[in-house]
Amino acid sequence: MKNKFILGMAVATLALTACKDDDKKSENTVSLDNDIKAAVEQYVPNVIYTTYNDLATESNELYELLAAAAEKGVDALTQAEIDAICAKFLQARQSWEESEAFLFGAATDFGIDPHIDTWPLDVEALAVALSNTDQVDSLRSENGIAYASGKLGAELLGFHGIEFILFRNGQNRTVEALRSNEDDEAFNGKTVTGAQELIYATAVAGDLRDNCFRLSVSWNPDAPEAWQDRCEELDVPVSMTGSGKTYGENMLGAAKAGSTYATWQETMSDILVAGCSNICNEVANVKMGNAHNGGDVNYIESPYSKKSFQDFIDNILSIKYSLYGKAGATTPESNSIINVLKSYNYNGVTNLQDKLKASVDALKACQNEGAFVDIYDYDVVQDAMDVINELDEELNKAAQWIVKQ
Repeated sequence: MKNKFILGMAVATLALTACKDDDKKSENTVSLDNDIKAAVEQYVPNVIYTTYNDLATESNELYELLAAAAEKGVDALTQAEIDAICAKFLQARQSWEESEAFLFGAATDFGIDPHIDTWPLDVEALAVALSNTDQVDSLRSENGIAYASGKLGAELLGFHGIEFILFRNGQNRTVEALRSNEDDEAFNGKTVTGAQELIYATAVAGDLRDNCFRLSVSWNPDAPEAWQDRCEELDVPVSMTGSGKTYGENMLGAAKAGSTYATWQETMSDILVAGCSNICNEVANVKMGNAHNGGDVNYIESPYSKKSFQDFIDNILSIKYSLYGKAGATTPESNSIINVLKSYNYNGVTNLQDKLKASVDALKACQNEGAFVDIYDYDVVQDAMDVINELDEELNKAAQWIVKQ
């Protein structure tokens, strides 16, 4: 009887200990869920909504400046006005590049990314289009934006078509250049005026603006009413298929019925992998890799403004802001993905932050070296590619760790 009593006590003790361990694990899971939820609630409005709001505002301002310039005419334009248009372009361009750590969602589902950011620009096709007076008249018409959107094709749309009109050899276009006929070698034998180029740039900027409005509206249910009205006028989808929710509502509703995110860990993993890791891979192995490795030596993202490496820096900063919980952040917000990793003693968090900083530093070294046209000839480019791939590895390790908790 004594032995049976002792055995029974031992079994009961083991069962009690197991229950306590399960309770502790359950408490930790609930705590982690709450902390990830708080980080996502910080991230969605303060990174995604803010960045897309800036992008939509700036692209609208760019369109208005170009429309005013086209209306005024090149003979009456001043260099200061052209410089202001160029500055606004670069501002909108920065906001776009700083959004590329969250291309998942509307930017991909609605094909907005390739529509507004395909390169290289097909300059030969542009020369044909702009030397066709009927096409230019269509771009000038009341329906010019719709014509550009539906007829020109991705290789003539978006940022890079506008970039060609506004910049050459890393400098703002001059008044004198726009008052003369286009002299790019692709235009040999064709007569295209600066006035025609501004008509084209205006229509393309209107299409760019419309797509940036759509990005904001698709994520933020409280996007400005005027932007929502424009999307309704265009009759384009702005909500997730089947749910009627914005992408922001879907992410903020994680772990609830109707959300595509079953758990908060899944949400955080998607931010790290589908968002941050995805742009890491693109910067290192596509944007830089295609040219550096000789696969396509002309695969230069921003050849006319010569801002390619600034584009890449802004891409990495989009990762930083996503991890830190605020657009433009220099230190992590209290409710941020980085602080979740720190709070739960993820041992790779220091490596992650180090590789993040090293990636930006390596891209700045490329700028300082002057790597641009002969991007494939510079050792610093390979160095930058290597460290960005290391950052990619750290992002994936963090995602793998979080889903196991």
